[in-house]
Amino acid sequence: MTEVREDEFDEDYGPDDDHAPYWFPGQTMPTDARRIGLSHHVPDGALLDFAGRLDSTRPFHRAVAWVMLVVFGMPVVLYVVRLAIDVAHA
Repeated sequence: MTEVREDEFDEDYGPDDDHAPYWFPGQTMPTDARRIGLSHHVPDGALLDFAGRLDSTRPFHRAVAWVMLVVFGMPVVLYVVRLAIDVAHA
């Protein structure tokens, strides 16, 4: 009789596993974000999950992080410039 062995390449998440694999969505969510109810299903949580998966050792990921910083920081910079212009004209 042949012995049935466990498949070493089995990557399915089964009910007997303690935690979902790290590549499943929402696994890199900070605990504080989970505590306040964010998940990868809502836009803010998806953005946090995406940013949490970036690896600083990979050049493309660093470029994506800089682009995200510019995209989210530019409205603040433009608002401060506009506010300074309005104060100067008042």
